[in-house]
Amino acid sequence: MKYKRDLFLCMTCLLLAFLLTMASGRRNEEAMAARIAPEILRFHVLANSDSDGDQQLKLRVRTLLLDSIYEGLGENASLDDTKEYVLANKSSLEQQAEDYMKAQGYDYPAHMEVTKCYFPTKTYGDMVFPCGTYDAVRVEIGSGKGHNWWCVLYPPLCFVDSTYAVVPDSSREVLKQSLDAADYQALILKQPEVHVRIRSKLLDLLKKDSGKTEGRVQLNR
Repeated sequence: MKYKRDLFLCMTCLLLAFLLTMASGRRNEEAMAARIAPEILRFHVLANSDSDGDQQLKLRVRTLLLDSIYEGLGENASLDDTKEYVLANKSSLEQQAEDYMKAQGYDYPAHMEVTKCYFPTKTYGDMVFPCGTYDAVRVEIGSGKGHNWWCVLYPPLCFVDSTYAVVPDSSREVLKQSLDAADYQALILKQPEVHVRIRSKLLDLLKKDSGKTEGRVQLNR
């Protein structure tokens, strides 16, 4: 009985330690997000529902809006330029999305706003953005009840496949210049160390021949 009680107490302590560690890590991430958020603008698209059709439509509307925003902004747009462009062209961007969806057979409204949203930890290429609250361009399709899609609108990190994308040098430089050096380094995904052992084929052959020679000498003795 005492053994079971001790085991239960031990498991409880381990669980509490694990939960405290997780909570501490989350607080650290959110604190970092609070520091870097003023230099970043996220992009958040919510589908009408989780049906296959609505989810596919969400991705097509996402691409349509991103292409339109980046084309309208041109190169070298700043964070303020990006926010101002979205706000100034909000109605026309919403109309573009609605016209496109109607042409696809969907009579959904599109609502766009610049707001604050809480985002989970997310990897973009070789950079990891911590969970926390960020300014975001939020696009709601229809009822907005479906799974969402998000990326970093500024600096441009909106990849169709963020898992395998490579962060553009221009976006990386923007982050490097605008963030604290330690926070910038913390964003970079740490790659596991790979130890490469280079062996010489000639050396292996010499060792093998040396072993054979020693064997013959011992036999002769």
